[in-house]
Order: sequence, then C-alpha cells, then structure tokens
Amino acid sequence: MHQFATADITVLIIYLIGVVGLGMWFYRKSRSPEGYMAASRSMSGWVVGLSIFGTYVSSISFLALPGKAFSSNWNALAFSLSLPLAAWVATRWFVPYYRQGDAISAYQHLENRFGVWARSYAAICYLLTQAVRMGSVMYLLALPLHQLLGWDIPMLIMVTGGLTTLYTLVGGIEGVIWTDALQSVVLAIGAIACAILLPLSMPDGPQQMIDIAMANKKFSLGSFGPSLVQPTFWVILIYGLFINLQNFGIDQSYVQRYIAAKSDSEARKSVWFGALIYVPITIVFLWIGTALFAYYSVQPELLPETLRNPEPGGSVVAEGKGDDVFPFFIIDGLPTGISGLLVAAIFAAAMSTLSTSLNGAATLTLTDFYQRFIRPKASSRESMIVLYVSTMIWGLIGTRVAIAMIEVKSILDVWWKMASIFSGGMLGLFLLGMLSRRAGNIAAVIGVVLGVLMILWMTLTQMDFWPEAWSMFASPFNNNLVTVFGTLTILLAGWLLAQIGPSDRIKTNEQQSPSGE
Repeated sequence: MHQFATADITVLIIYLIGVVGLGMWFYRKSRSPEGYMAASRSMSGWVVGLSIFGTYVSSISFLALPGKAFSSNWNALAFSLSLPLAAWVATRWFVPYYRQGDAISAYQHLENRFGVWARSYAAICYLLTQAVRMGSVMYLLALPLHQLLGWDIPMLIMVTGGLTTLYTLVGGIEGVIWTDALQSVVLAIGAIACAILLPLSMPDGPQQMIDIAMANKKFSLGSFGPSLVQPTFWVILIYGLFINLQNFGIDQSYVQRYIAAKSDSEARKSVWFGALIYVPITIVFLWIGTALFAYYSVQPELLPETLRNPEPGGSVVAEGKGDDVFPFFIIDGLPTGISGLLVAAIFAAAMSTLSTSLNGAATLTLTDFYQRFIRPKASSRESMIVLYVSTMIWGLIGTRVAIAMIEVKSILDVWWKMASIFSGGMLGLFLLGMLSRRAGNIAAVIGVVLGVLMILWMTLTQMDFWPEAWSMFASPFNNNLVTVFGTLTILLAGWLLAQIGPSDRIKTNEQQSPSGE
C-alpha cells in the first residue's frame, strides 16, 4: 500500500483549510438567532440546491452505496428513482406551506394543528434520527483515514467530528450552506474521477469490467416480484418514496433550507436542483462498487488478508467487509494526487451532512424545547448561548454513536433500518394534518399510538432476542417497510377516526405566537 505523497497531503490540506475557513467566514452573519438558523432568508436557489444535494450525499452514500453494489447489485438505485416524484410534491405543497409565516421549526406547524405533544413527538423523532445519521457518517469517514494513517478509528471519529462541529458552531446555517456547496463540487469531482479510472485500470480494459459485471448480474435492480418479505425493487422504491417525502416534507434539515432561500421560487428551484443531481450521482456510486467487484475478482491478490474471503469460491471479499473495499482502493489503487482528492471528497460528503444535522438539531433544541418550555422570551444573547452549547452537545452525541457503530457489518442496511424506526411514522401525522380537515387531537393521538405500536411490532419481532417459540407472532415484512406501514397506520387510523367521530380539532391555527404561547 502506498502512503500519501506530498501531492495527496497538499490536496487534502487545501480542502480542509478552505472548508473550515469558509465556514468560519460567516461568523459575522450568524451572531443573531435569525442569522444562525435561517441565514436572514437571503440565499440563492442554486447554492441552497447544492447544499440539499450535499446533505443527501453523505459518506453513507459515498462509501456504503459502492459497498452495497460490490456485495450485491444495483437494487439501491430504486431508492433514488423515487426522488423526482418526492421533489414534485415538495415544490407543489411543502415549500409554500413552510414559507408562510415566520416559523423556523418544521414542527411548529404540527403544534398549530394538533397541539404541543405533536410538535414534541416529531422533534424527538428528528433528533434521534440525526444522532444515528451523524454516527453513521462519522464512522464511514474514519474508515479510509484508518487505512491511510493507521490511527485508531475512535480517535479519527473524535478528530473529524470536532473539526466539523467547530465550523458549524461558528458559521451558522449560512456557513453550513456555503460549505455544503463547495463540498458538493469536491465530492462530485472525486466520484466521477474514480468512476472513470476504475474501468481503465482493468487488466484487459473496460470491456472486461462490463463482462464480469454482466456475468454476475451486478446491474440487476433486484426482483420485480410482489413479495413484501425480500428487498425487491418495489419494496425499495416504496421505501424511498416515503423516506424522501419525509425528507422534503418534515425534515428540519431541508425545511430550514427552504426558509433560508430568498423567495418561494428560489426555494422551489433548490429542491429540483438538489434532487435531480442526486440521481445520476447515485448511478456513479453504484458503478464504482460494480467496477471494484470486477477489479478485485480478477486480481484478488491485491486485497489484504483482512478483507479477503478465506473460503474458496463465492465472493472475493469476506462477509461484512464490502464497505471496506472502496476505502482500501482509494489508498492503494489510485494514482498519487487522486488519492488525496478522493479522501477530500469523502471528507466533503461526511462534513456536509454532519454540519447540516448539527445545525438542525441545535435549532430544534432552541425553538422546540428551550423557548417552548423553559424561556419563551429568551433574549437574543441567551438564544445564541443555547445554540452554541446545543451544537457542541449534539456533536458529542453523534461522535459517541459513531464509535458504537464500529462492529456493524453493513452501514447502509443499519442506516435504512434505524431511519425507519426513529422516523416514528411522523410523516403520517403531518399528512393527516394536511389531508384531513376533520382530524383533531384525539384522532391524531390514537393514530400515533397505533403507528408506534406497528413500528415496534415490525422491529422488535425481527431482532435476535425475540423467542423462537413466538415466531408465529413475528412480522413477516421486510424491515424497509417499517416506516411505510407506520406512516400509513397513523394516516389511515386518524382519518377513519375523524370520519366516524365528532371533530375535536383544536383552535390554534394562526392564534399562537412562534414560541407557542
């Protein structure tokens, strides 16, 4: 394995200095709560769109998607194919809905519709989801750096998490958006460069890579059968539609970007810009994973023993090691200088998502908990202190989750499963409020309780500790359907209860202040 040459180190240092410096440049614009959380509502659509794209392309995408394609096929593409429909729904309904009024929290609207419990429920679900997301992102960032530097993965997680927390804390949402835009360009260039170089590195040329991939059905999108047990194309497509509607519809990270845009048209532009770029980039990542499979299938001796499958036949890589292949290739298989670019791209993918999660979590800590329950009339100075402290605390939480993920086999599978669980079906509650005029507090509460019970049943009954004697009571459905069934349970149960009972819709629309008074 070659070590980083001067050119690699130079590329990486230039990137890190540029990103941290750019993020901290916006300190003067982020010294008020409005500037820190909403960029004074002044951002252009193209830069917000790049930020949305950068939020999507975390290190989960950059490393786990190639790992998934290496180990299986292109089934994960079905997730991305749902994005255009989700983007259309977002620009048609979600963007104008959130840009009316002056609320920064995505979940204040739920309080106006159902009461404070709905706001707190959704905010807690978001915070739990971001904790898992930050952990996954930081762990996947540490993998290639561990192979490169030989440092312990926990140490790398703490260093990179601390660096991102620093510029997020100083620069606020405007610093986050601009650094996201820069990082999006870096990661796209790095991914495309690798996708071109890999086939050219095959012993017998690019056609050899295509032949091996075709022979092993690597371009398959998965089964098109009607099964709800296996991760078929349709299961992943439906899962992707619900998760992407949740992202665009109720995720604080995205809603904050709509609010930061300077106009409704710029906000809509940002959604389309971010969503449509992500689809072809997904194909690039899956192409990289497939090319890696072909590359090491004909040259297994290039893999270290720690990754190689000791059993003859089958996959060239040991089970559960698919996520490690791309980081190894970046350090061992790429020319000097390009390795530095790819490591910078992984940093870009991770830091863009991490900074977004940190700012969103800090914003909700202030608006949905501190100002809502502790100090509704908090001064600007007091609010800024809460934002700073919250950013640091959530950075520490994400770091701890990342360390706990070291033993995980497939980060993409774990992220999809945990995102389904912690989302809590809150999309169903939001849709219930939008689609049913009669649904009130009681219908919403019962719907959420039934939805959470559905999620717990589908999740707990498929875990290892579930007694085998009780297998007949276990969920037969694929884990990716957890958020789908949870959402539909809340929506349908709430709607039916609203139809058969008297409406108890609370009168809070436009009657409460942003702090919920």
